[in-house]
Order: sequence, then structure tokens, then C-alpha cells
Amino acid sequence: MFDIFNSLHNAAIADPLMRKEQDAPPAPSRRAVAKTYSVPGDPVPGGSPHQAPPNKNGKRVGGNMPFSENLRVAFGGIAANKLRAMLTMLGVIIGVGAVIAMIAVGEGARQKTLDQIKALGTNLLIGEPERRRIGQTRGKAGSWNRLSMEDLEAFNADDTPAVLNISPEISQQIQVKSGNQNADTNLFGVWADWFEIRNHKAKIGRLFTAEEEKKKAKVVVLGWSVYEQLFPGGEDPIGKLVRINNIGVKCIGVLAPKGSSGDQNNDDVVVVPASTAQKRLLNFWQARVRQFSAQAVSEDKMGEAQTQIDQLFRKRYRVKPGDPPTMKIRSQSEIAQFADETGSTFTALLASIAGVSLMVGGIGIMNIMLVSVTERTREIGVRKAIGAKRRDILLQFLIEAMSLSILGGIIGIALGVSLALLLPRFNPDMTTVLSMPPIVLSFCFSAAVGVFFGFYPALKASKLDPIVALRYE
Repeated sequence: MFDIFNSLHNAAIADPLMRKEQDAPPAPSRRAVAKTYSVPGDPVPGGSPHQAPPNKNGKRVGGNMPFSENLRVAFGGIAANKLRAMLTMLGVIIGVGAVIAMIAVGEGARQKTLDQIKALGTNLLIGEPERRRIGQTRGKAGSWNRLSMEDLEAFNADDTPAVLNISPEISQQIQVKSGNQNADTNLFGVWADWFEIRNHKAKIGRLFTAEEEKKKAKVVVLGWSVYEQLFPGGEDPIGKLVRINNIGVKCIGVLAPKGSSGDQNNDDVVVVPASTAQKRLLNFWQARVRQFSAQAVSEDKMGEAQTQIDQLFRKRYRVKPGDPPTMKIRSQSEIAQFADETGSTFTALLASIAGVSLMVGGIGIMNIMLVSVTERTREIGVRKAIGAKRRDILLQFLIEAMSLSILGGIIGIALGVSLALLLPRFNPDMTTVLSMPPIVLSFCFSAAVGVFFGFYPALKASKLDPIVALRYE
């Protein structure tokens, strides 16, 4: 067999291809070139873990992931689980909406109270006797109130120049009748200046005069609520007979409606001259002067008016310097300040309660983000293996958390504003006041909640070891 092959070779009968290969010039020697890739987490010469090797220019391969790409990846993660994202945002939506609506309700109640106090009168001062101690007891049996018409008649421009008007207030719960209609109401015996002090105007007819007060005229001015009860058909009451304690008086007017001030209905009154109340309608004990109303010449003179009133009563009752005052005098501004402080406290309480739900929503975001990190462990491993840095992973999950809270905040603002606008329609007695600061504050707080509660899950994701993450099942 070998002899046959030798003969063929010698005879050059072999395949021409073999001859061609023999005649071809030798191929240049080639060195196998292989690109090297490093997996984040593997040590590299002259570098640290999680760094790509330097290129031929001495620069590290791989840089920060573009922010737009981080946004795309983050929103992609949210879009992949729409229902879960909506349920996650629900806590923030309810929290932001509740904060805006509750603050609007609280501010509306505070503003309504202040408006009612302003409606009580202009530069109003209210005075009532301090209880005077008799013996060692205090109370009804051991005290007495000291205020008379002569005390109020003593006011004059020389002694009290800061006081413009003053009027006694004799008040008593009574029943009034007209025809076959009756009403339980509050009777006020006052001077003619009381209408100006208390800022009352006549809606129907007129108000009584100082001359009628001096003559003890049997006339009455009805409050709007009493008028509606005694004359439900809306008939003209002027000149009609109204019976008070079974004594007939003539109706000369109806006060314009003013609404309520706290628990007091300013329209549930009947007003008669003070002299008529004392001499014709009420008995001795009912006709006592329980308090008085005064009007300062201007708002900046209210403090001066209080001082002058106190000095006048001290002089009349010979109260020694340093002794307790005989009169307790409250100004309209003091009442308004107290109401304002109370309303602000009420608003803060409502906002705090609503803020708790916003915090609960933040906890919900953190919980879902932790679940998301666990579910996407392999994805994180792949991203870090191909060069993603810790800051890229951190930013991705932080953007997801912030996106959930910010989007929830926007929807919550729409919900809160809608509630604030709709509540007065369902309850006409309710007033709401919307303002920008609570809306901006609640939105910023919702974004802060996303950052605060989303940071830990994002940090946990960024610290995952890529090798361990790729092996995760």
C-alpha cells in the first residue's frame, strides 16, 4: 500500500490543490486578540471592585447613566404594574386630599366666626359688673351685681372722650304673640344708640328714637327670625299689635338679618326701649341692667375707651387704687383674637389628623418599593453586571418612589380642592376657604414623603452584590 502512494506522489498524480498549497506563500502569523470584560464586583488590576478596566486612553469604560434613561426605566417599572402603583398612591392621594379639605374647612369656620364677631358691632366694647364678695362666700347667694341706669347716664364727653355711644342691655327670655302665632325669644331693652353700636339696620319699617325711649313708648322692633315666626305669610307687620307678657305693643320695624354668632342667633330677638322694658313690660328682678354695650370713637381708641370706662366706675363707686375693678370690660378685638386663636388651633388639629394618613401613605410606598426590589433582584444584577453603578440603581428606585408620591400628590390636590368646593353645596351652613399655601405645602410634603420613604429601598437595591443578584431565584 505504501508503495502505491509513493508511486502516485512521484508521478505527480496527486490533487492539484495539494500542489497549490505547497506553492502558496506562508501565511503571516496572527496573534489571537481577545477583548476582556470585567463584571462589576470582580477585582481589576489597578482598580477597585465595580469599576470597568481602563481603555487605551487611560479612561474607565462606562459612565453615569443618563438621567433621561433613569426616568424611562423608572416609569417603565411603574407602568408594568399599574394596579399596584395606583393602590400604592392611594394613601398619598387620600392624605393630600384630606389635608387640603380639612384646612379649608377649618379656615372657613375661623373666617365665618370672625365675620360674625365683626357683625356684632363697630368698635364694640361690652361691660358687665364683676361679682362683689359678701363675707367669705362667692356665688349667687354671696354676691351682687352693681349697675344702674344712673351709672350709664354719667358718661359724658368730658370724662370719657374716647367713648362715642353707650347703651344698657336689659335681657330676658320671653314669649311673644301676634294673632294665633307665638315665638319664644330674647327681649332686649336698650337705648336708641344701641342699634348703631351693634350695627343693626331696619329691613322693614324703622327703628325707635331717643324721644320714644324717654316717653316709655310701647313700641317694638322684631328680629328677622321672630318676624318669620309671627308672620309666616310674609305680611306687612308695621302697625300690628304684638303681645309681650300679655301687654300689647306696636310693631314699628324689622331688623335686617345678621345670622348667628357662635351659639347666639342675632335674629332671634325683639328690641324695645329700655324705659319701656323696666316700667311697663318686666318686673323689678327681670328689669335689672345685666350688661352694657359701648362704642369707641375709633378702633385705635378702644384701649383708651376701656381705661376711661374703668376709671369712671372706680370714681363712682370709690374703688381704691390697686383694688379689683368693678366692671369687666371686653373689647371686640379681644373676642376676635380669642376666636382667631381657637380657630387656628382647630385648623392645626384637623391638618395634623389628615397628615397622619399622608404618613401612612408614605409607609405604603416604602413597603411596595421593598417588594419591588426583591422581585427585580435579577434585573438589578444584570444591570450592575453590564456596568451600571450604584448611583444609577439608587437613582432609578428613588425616581420610582418620588414619581409615585408626586403623582399621588397631584391627584390628591384635585381631590382636596373638589371636596372643598363641593362641601358647601351639600351643607349651606358650612364655609370653606381655599388658599395656595396649604396646597403647595401638602404637595411638597408628599414629594418629601416619597424621598424619605423611598430612600431605604433604593439604597438596599444599590448595595446588592451582582453575583448574588444574578444567582437569585
